[in-house]
Amino acid sequence: MTSQKLTHLEKVGFGAGDMAVNVVISSMMLIITFFYTDVFGLKPTDMALMFLLVRLLDAVSDPLMGMVTDRYTSRWGRYRPYFLFLALPFGISVFLTFSTPDVDYNAKLVWAYSTYIFVTLMFTAVTIPYISLIGVMTADPKEKLSANGYRLFFAKVAAFLVTIIVPKLAGADYWEGDRAAGYQTAMGLMAGLAVVMFLFCFFTTKERLEHQVDEKPLKEQFALLMKNDQWLVLCGVCVLGTIGYVIRGSVAMYYAKYYLGGDADIQANFMATGVSAAILAMVASTWITKRYCKVKLFRFSQMATGILSVIMFLTVDPGDMMLAFILYFLVSFVVDLHAPIFWSAIAEAVDYGQSKTGKRVAGLSFGGISFCQKAGMGFAGAVVGWLLAFFNYEPEQVQSDYTLTGLALMLTIIPGLFHYLVGMLMKRYRITDDEYKHLVTTLDAAQEHPEIVNEIEKNTPPMARGAKS
Repeated sequence: MTSQKLTHLEKVGFGAGDMAVNVVISSMMLIITFFYTDVFGLKPTDMALMFLLVRLLDAVSDPLMGMVTDRYTSRWGRYRPYFLFLALPFGISVFLTFSTPDVDYNAKLVWAYSTYIFVTLMFTAVTIPYISLIGVMTADPKEKLSANGYRLFFAKVAAFLVTIIVPKLAGADYWEGDRAAGYQTAMGLMAGLAVVMFLFCFFTTKERLEHQVDEKPLKEQFALLMKNDQWLVLCGVCVLGTIGYVIRGSVAMYYAKYYLGGDADIQANFMATGVSAAILAMVASTWITKRYCKVKLFRFSQMATGILSVIMFLTVDPGDMMLAFILYFLVSFVVDLHAPIFWSAIAEAVDYGQSKTGKRVAGLSFGGISFCQKAGMGFAGAVVGWLLAFFNYEPEQVQSDYTLTGLALMLTIIPGLFHYLVGMLMKRYRITDDEYKHLVTTLDAAQEHPEIVNEIEKNTPPMARGAKS
């Protein structure tokens, strides 16, 4: 297997791209629900319906974008040009989404739908090329895992900035109570940062590999993906894990404000505690996977998250800030130990599919994962809206014991259940580092010496040939 080492600058540049992407992901997971209900003024049920309906667009836009990246290339490469040309439109879409027009409710609802659709399409247009990029930067699984460690670290830095800067700046005395102007300005700063980070990613990364992509009809590509059992496992993992993340992240501000009784600073610090733990988890995951099976780490960390979530629900009472902060840190640390593994696993699953069928489907594979992530975000956002209505949540009011219990459930047991299911599903994922090395050896031999492929396959573990375990 050919090894392509990545420089530290290139890994930083690659991470900068995810920092840009996570300006949107973090805001969607951590603050947009609170923004829509308590600042913008949407009813929870209207917000839930919007999240659900807009995500239906992804069923078309994500596969389409995946096919576009498969079909077209340029002198800058296949994936990097999108960072150069779409960075500014991406930033504008973020700014508009967090702008609150001074109009009646129906007009505001139209604005919310329009800007949410805009930011969703821009997110698709840059994210699918970005998550595809690692597959052409290097073929070395260790380098992929290392680069994804950088990537997830910078993603959590973006989340940290969003959780610290946005609530504190939006709630500053400077705005004299006009939180809408505060959120618009704060997210405008985050949007500008995203533009700069995408441009930095473009100028510091390099596409070393050029995979031969077969031009196949969408129907044939989809059929090939359905034969890739390991990719299907990752799809299920992505949906379930994202639902857990979004439900927990979306309710964190509500929990800190109403369940713990915290002000704007406490709310920001509570969310930042979770993000800080996730940043440390990125470092710990990279260290652990050098000594321990990455697949087992993935599985057991998610199951442990479910158990810790139950403990937090049972032990933290309203106003018990110290214990809440400690347990929220632990939950956030353990749940994110899997993150670098997941994003490197997608590229490996693409290679696995090629080894199994003899045909490579890259763009639609990454597009499908992106769709799963956004489908999970949309469904979870809708669930949060419905649960807020079910638990009788009223913005800016003293909440009943019933509502407070609901907020606690939404932060702990409900998302914890989804993460536990992720751990159970990962029992079906089998591409370890050793298996992947055999797999890549077979692919390299198929390209260079087709006549010896059969001999190599005799010595290749059954999993790498797509056999049932």
